[in-house]
Amino acid sequence: MASILQRFRYGRPVVVVSGLPRSGTSMSMKMLEAGGVETFIDGIRVADEDNPRGYFELERVKELDKSEDKAWVKEARGKAVKVISFLLPHLPDENFYKVIFMVRPYEEILASQAKMLERRLEDADTSDARMTEIYENHVTRTRAMLRVRSNFAFIELRYHQVIADGLASARKIDEFLEMKLDVKAMADVVDRSLYRNRG
Repeated sequence: MASILQRFRYGRPVVVVSGLPRSGTSMSMKMLEAGGVETFIDGIRVADEDNPRGYFELERVKELDKSEDKAWVKEARGKAVKVISFLLPHLPDENFYKVIFMVRPYEEILASQAKMLERRLEDADTSDARMTEIYENHVTRTRAMLRVRSNFAFIELRYHQVIADGLASARKIDEFLEMKLDVKAMADVVDRSLYRNRG
């Protein structure tokens, strides 16, 4: 009944894949695409050594905290869009969001980010200890926000569990989204060889 009422009020939900950078969001987007969900992307950021399967991003998302014009988000209803967790609070209220929130150990996220910076010949401005503190506080606040905003529903997926059992993770996503996805196809795109930065 709650699902029917949400659909009546907001229309089809926007499927949001979120999490910290390098937490497995691109992998989840790839799974959704394989399962039959249309991805809301622009293809501007292309695959590279850090994400050989692609980034599945939409450049307009990066302006959510800056631009007043957010009417375009309605175009993502019934589709999947990737939104970094720092920008979740800036999603407009006139939509219902089903959020798949990716979780990965902070040391692995930081190791992956360090590899990206190294390839770009850049240095980190903040120590790992400080970044871990920032990430911990941010994730705590994000979970609280997701629980209290009435137009948000969410599940958490742990990166390790997706890698270890893609089929179980695909079934969890399918049950949450209620979109009759192809769970086998979703599981088949999970590539364990891309799990390169381990804690």
